[in-house]
Amino acid sequence: MGALQLHVFYLILLPTIASQVISKQGEWKSATATYTKQADASIITEGACGYGDLHKASYGKYSAGLSTMLFNKGSTCGACFEVRCVDHILWCLQGSPSVILTATDFCPPNYGLSSDYGGWCNFPKEHFEMSEAAFVEIAEKKAEIVPVQYKRVKCERRGGMRFSMSGSAHFFQVLITNVGLDGEVVGVKVKGSKTGWMPMARNWGQNWHSNINLVGQPLSFEVTASTGRTVASYSVAPANWQFGQTFEGKQFK
Repeated sequence: MGALQLHVFYLILLPTIASQVISKQGEWKSATATYTKQADASIITEGACGYGDLHKASYGKYSAGLSTMLFNKGSTCGACFEVRCVDHILWCLQGSPSVILTATDFCPPNYGLSSDYGGWCNFPKEHFEMSEAAFVEIAEKKAEIVPVQYKRVKCERRGGMRFSMSGSAHFFQVLITNVGLDGEVVGVKVKGSKTGWMPMARNWGQNWHSNINLVGQPLSFEVTASTGRTVASYSVAPANWQFGQTFEGKQFK
């Protein structure tokens, strides 16, 4: 099988394999973890999920980039993982303490390097690229890479879901953050005062868009999590909302 054929084969298999990898909460699975260095030891830059400044998005240092297998084409953005260092007496902290991380970015593969040395995020590896601040809560800072176990957990959030408006009159986009429950949004609908409920399309990460002009209308949003549960936030944005504003709605319980 040639390189191109193999790449296409992986893309076809990926959605099915990835959903099997991350579908079960409460079950520990094996992976690896490294950390990225930022000025304040946390991850603050905009990642592939579109959250922008992660401190403003309330994720801060407990954010992580996920390898292709876990990222699942961006649908895992916002999901929460409990991660602990295991099976390394030199690098893992005593007692194997854990941290709760939110998926906020994509860790791209580097096929120029071996998956065992540098190509940590190569398919089909399961890997977390953590902030330095979170990494040192489970392992020694001087460790280059550590073996970890992870499991999906419920996301504990303060306040309601946040809806950040952007785009234009003919390309309305909303970024959804601070999502509780499993944190993973799989469907969004929007409703104006002059429309019924309309499904929105995923643009990238947790940015959802509609080509309908909704300017001047109070807006309601219906958000569906991967568990199938749905929460509707009615008239969360007033009729005089502006692009660039963020509004708080209801939360999954």
